[in-house]
Amino acid sequence: LPIDFFFRSLAQELGERAMCVVLSGTGSDGSLGARAVKGEGGLVLAQSPESTEHDGMPRSVIATGVVDLVLPPAEMPTQLLAYAARAFGGPRPAADAVPPVDTSVNHIFVLLRQQTGHDFSQYKQNTVRRRIERRMAVQQIEHCSDYELFLRRSPEEVEELFRDLLIGVTSFFRDPEAFAAVEKWVDEQLFEGRPSGAPVRVWVPGCSTGEEAYSLAMVLWEKAEALRRGHKVQIFATDIDSRAVATARAGVYPASIAADVSPERLARFFTLDSEGATYRIRKEMRDLLVFSEQDVAKDPPFSRLDLISCRNLLIYMGADLQHRLIPLFHYGLKSGGALFLGTSETVGEFADLFTALDRKAKLYARRDQGPGTPRTPLGLLLPDREGQPAAHPAPHADAGRPRSRYREITERALLNHLAPVAALTDEQGNILYLHGRSGQYLEPAPGEATLNAVKMAREGLRHALAAALTEAAAQAEPVVRPDLRVRTNGDFTVVHLTVKPLMVAAAGDTPARLFLVLIEPDPQREPLAAASLGAAADASGDGEADARLAALRTELRAKEDFLQATNEELETTNEELKCSNEEMQSVNEELQSTNEELETSKEELQSVNEELATVNAELQQRVADLSRVNNDMVNLLAGSGVGTVFVDHALLIKRFTPSVTQVINLIGTDVGRPLGHIVPNLVGYDSLVADVEAVLDTLTPRDIEVQSREGAWFLLRIRPYRTLENVIEGAVITFTDITETRQARDLLRETDALRRLAAVVRDSNDAVTVQDIAGRIVAWNPGAERLYGWTEAEALARPLPLLRPTGEPLDLAALVHGPATGRGVQPCDAQRLAKDGRTVAVSLVASALVNEAGQTYAVATTERALDGGGYEQ
Repeated sequence: LPIDFFFRSLAQELGERAMCVVLSGTGSDGSLGARAVKGEGGLVLAQSPESTEHDGMPRSVIATGVVDLVLPPAEMPTQLLAYAARAFGGPRPAADAVPPVDTSVNHIFVLLRQQTGHDFSQYKQNTVRRRIERRMAVQQIEHCSDYELFLRRSPEEVEELFRDLLIGVTSFFRDPEAFAAVEKWVDEQLFEGRPSGAPVRVWVPGCSTGEEAYSLAMVLWEKAEALRRGHKVQIFATDIDSRAVATARAGVYPASIAADVSPERLARFFTLDSEGATYRIRKEMRDLLVFSEQDVAKDPPFSRLDLISCRNLLIYMGADLQHRLIPLFHYGLKSGGALFLGTSETVGEFADLFTALDRKAKLYARRDQGPGTPRTPLGLLLPDREGQPAAHPAPHADAGRPRSRYREITERALLNHLAPVAALTDEQGNILYLHGRSGQYLEPAPGEATLNAVKMAREGLRHALAAALTEAAAQAEPVVRPDLRVRTNGDFTVVHLTVKPLMVAAAGDTPARLFLVLIEPDPQREPLAAASLGAAADASGDGEADARLAALRTELRAKEDFLQATNEELETTNEELKCSNEEMQSVNEELQSTNEELETSKEELQSVNEELATVNAELQQRVADLSRVNNDMVNLLAGSGVGTVFVDHALLIKRFTPSVTQVINLIGTDVGRPLGHIVPNLVGYDSLVADVEAVLDTLTPRDIEVQSREGAWFLLRIRPYRTLENVIEGAVITFTDITETRQARDLLRETDALRRLAAVVRDSNDAVTVQDIAGRIVAWNPGAERLYGWTEAEALARPLPLLRPTGEPLDLAALVHGPATGRGVQPCDAQRLAKDGRTVAVSLVASALVNEAGQTYAVATTERALDGGGYEQ
């Protein structure tokens, strides 16, 4: 991001003279750049969030812990000018005005150690003093002694100074070229020949906020996933800054890390928050790492490690502390393990402990030490109790040569010393090569066969040889034991014993330290038989007694030397036990770190459990709501009386309502059966499957009226089944009972016909009348009123016979029921009596009106005047 890029370039260009200010803005731009400025010793200011319009950028940089001052914008110019004047341009106090700087700095170290528990006296003094002076400039304090008093009164400032001295500057995949070398080593060597399921252990001391550790985790995860051999990756990341460890454990970083992490890894190992302001490491990646507080200068190290990444930590430490840490790293690595240092760091004078894999990337491989190589003193791995610097390691011996060259080594040494009998041994006396006739001085010991020169040495030589080997190993100088009386086949031979250390180059399993044992007989002394030696002693008197006493003293001295050698071996064993104890402490530290991580995981699990409980409660509420809605829907569908069938794309029945069984014979076990296997109870309709398929193909609904075998009518509707996301997942078939609607429609049709007939009757010029079986007039149209003069009200009040002339023999009922017509009569002539008394001759047609039972209930007549005359009002 632009502000990060600007701050980084500012830090690289100006170093400790850089000053950066983060004002109001959104996002996290500037956070990584501010770390770079702080790492170079510059000043970092941030606007107080309360005074900002957008507090995203200030809060993000404040969360990194590198901000020196949080101020409103109005107060910043004064503070910047005062800091610049104090740090770069102000006058320095006179030398006699303040006590020596070293004294005050030492007092400050004591204050830091008392409050934080960490000792900075072994860090590089120039760097420490620059950091102290920077804090003095921030606090506007002139003299170091005054700043010491200020620290005594302000524990908060002690914490700020402590944070400044830590210099927690890091980033993902820092120094890409160096990381490329590590990735190459991981691909080509780390997993090469490793058994399936074997764990990979990594230690990242000084991990700061975790970017370095997570970067290595990504590389190892990718390789382990590609191999698929079940390798478990475990990374121990430690730091003395509790806030940095907490940040690393959370795994939340600003969005600007996209400048350092590839898009593929961002998508695979990170999740972006909803606002797009931060990235969070995925949980499966966080589970690979164990973060804990640890002071690498005083706490036990981790062991059996495949890789140690200690980058840009040693450059801030003094030489004595570096001399203690490099052997400690060698101790923690297993055979074939690698040490990854910063671009400005090196193993220094410990080149015999490591082999450079990539000098430019500062990647080193652990070099194994042979059994003859002296162990690194325990004092180098542990801090000195009195606070004194640990002793420098003794120079390591040259490595040995291949076993096939033992003869060459021995013969070259013999040529230098002209020894007739010699043996090449290691530090424990194990014989590697014999030269000359050695049986006179060495013989197999009883019991299990062995090639140890000390155990095979004859009487008079054994204790002296053991002591000489121990002394030669300790002093790295030749040891001579003259005038030794060795018992050889019944007599005693006076010999001179010489043990000389040999420095050779190690190769394979050849010991790095060898010893040449030379046994030279004294040519001036003849061998003495044991019997003659005793007789000579009796004859010689006191003179021989003195000689015997001298021999006993010599033997006693040899035993004392042997006892001393045994004591030294015991001390060595004690040292090894201490190393084993230290390793157990390392394991205990790992367990403590793992326990801390488990505690953190427990808290996370508790939090997740609470969230799950909340989600479960919400889910139960949703289930109850869903059950209630489902019950409502079932009752609604069942109460509506609409038969419904749900089918999927394959026309398999998914669900149906009870009402549909009136039309289709369905039972509960028919769910899942094809619709075509079910025979509907319909008359004249057998294309249900074809219609459903057509609706699914065209998504066009269909409505069809169908009739059941019982005579009921139903409206068949076929609709596509749409989800809330407007996805078609089948079809819905409904059957709505429309029997009453159908009947009402038929009745309406009949009514319409009657209405039309009534209109015809009303508008007709003929007289239309209706009389019941009793002869009463029940209907009288306007044509009858015009023809006879009687109104409808007057006609309905009179019986039809009154409208006939007196004596007219007309019986309409008899005409209707006559044998000729059955339901009606042929037109006939008749006479009617008009209102004014006239007789009107009419042509009459009579029809019987029959009910549903087939019975005549009335007679309708149509009458027309024969002479065209009629009644006119």
